[in-house]
Amino acid sequence: MNFYARRFNLYLLLLAVGLLSVTGCQTDKNKEDKQVASIRIHIENRAQLANTGQTVSVVRSSPVLVTIGPEPILTEANVLAARLLQTEGGYAIEVQLDSSGTYILEQYTSANSGKHLVIFCQWSEVAKDSRWLAAPLITHRIPNGVLSFTPDATEAESKQIVIGLNNMAKQIAKGKMK
Repeated sequence: MNFYARRFNLYLLLLAVGLLSVTGCQTDKNKEDKQVASIRIHIENRAQLANTGQTVSVVRSSPVLVTIGPEPILTEANVLAARLLQTEGGYAIEVQLDSSGTYILEQYTSANSGKHLVIFCQWSEVAKDSRWLAAPLITHRIPNGVLSFTPDATEAESKQIVIGLNNMAKQIAKGKMK
């Protein structure tokens, strides 16, 4: 019986490389599965009454100051799914809301035409990975529960937000988050 050590080592090397590549992919997949994000959607508050809200700066390149109400009208608890859309100018985030969120969005958009929805996101535990992303103008009633906006974020950050929101939606649906 002849034993070829080189052939055996070659097979062993190929097996090791194969295992490392599979393990690497699973690690990235596990990291994505654990990633979460939060979203807070506020309505613009033009009333200048004491203790009725705060003024925030939206868009980093040419900041816009918007006064918002103290509490968000929608959060990640209302999100069913999120996705990244390719648009002519780049990309947008589309958020599909649950039935409660759909009702709230419809009510606020029909009653506040001409005001802004102000959107805040946090997509990791690092403080720099959170900011006011957008302030789309309300031009019409949104009855279908789908909110699309162009974020003040890179494409990589937007992907992290979408992955995190989808993971959060899955966890909430399973009852792990309340």
